Amino acid sequence: MLIHVQDKMQSDYAYELTEPMGENFSPLFKPELTPKQMLELGVFEGHYLNDCQNEFPKDWFINAKLSLEKPDVNCNCFKVKSRQSLCEWQRKHWIIGPDVRGWFQWYCRYYLGRRIPFIDTVQIKRWCAFYRHEAQLKKNCGLADFDCRPRQRQALLQWAYNPFI
Repeated sequence: MLIHVQDKMQSDYAYELTEPMGENFSPLFKPELTPKQMLELGVFEGHYLNDCQNEFPKDWFINAKLSLEKPDVNCNCFKVKSRQSLCEWQRKHWIIGPDVRGWFQWYCRYYLGRRIPFIDTVQIKRWCAFYRHEAQLKKNCGLADFDCRPRQRQALLQWAYNPFI
């Protein structure tokens, strides 16, 4: 299946889905949340995929916490800002290949079944490196103390880790 992308940040891009949705991930990549679950819990101030919803399954957005006008921290699960600007991501070379919005866009496309081996390897390594934040929560927060380190919890959520540890 071929997906054609046409949104504010990307036009005339298409990619092929070569794997079934949500299946056949790299053995190193074991996200704890699906893109749909992340959107429902509240990520990226509700303003990340608003103009490109046609690219993804409609059911991902049924209960998603979205802010159509502008980013709103109240849409985030932990009600805190936990992201940097797109300009900062570009400056730090975190935008890789055709995923002009960054890691979460890559994950959404990977989840759908797109595979680009070199880019997938880079993004999965980045995801694995983010695990250190989960270890810090476990070390510094009591069990189910969700008020402890809310920015770190929000960041974990935005990388498909379970923030409710």
